[in-house]
Amino acid sequence: MNLLLDTHIYLWFVVQSPRLSKDIYRQIETTPVVYVSAASLWEMVIKIQLKKLIADPADLAAKIAESGFQELPVSVSHTLALERLPLHHRDPFDRILLAQAQVEHLRLLTADSGLKPYGPMCQVISETA
Repeated sequence: MNLLLDTHIYLWFVVQSPRLSKDIYRQIETTPVVYVSAASLWEMVIKIQLKKLIADPADLAAKIAESGFQELPVSVSHTLALERLPLHHRDPFDRILLAQAQVEHLRLLTADSGLKPYGPMCQVISETA
């Protein structure tokens, strides 16, 4: 199954963080299609503006393609799928990623244990660092 990376997973991958295990790096690198949502870039830009993340938004956007990932735009069908998602988790960015994973038949790769109630649609990993 193809992957959708949660925002923090994408960031950790880009900076080659030790928070991701070698097995997770291998999984990402060998999955046929790996997506990064436009919503993740939106979240990162907000964090940059709030001084919670130091990065260049244009560089983060460029690294999507440089990493071999595909950009996943947010569509009307994604937003409509939010209505069918149980309210286990209330973060709007996580919820749109969940809706995208559901609509596009992707597995969301995340380290957010709060997403476990969504079942097999999410692959919740533990950080190594």
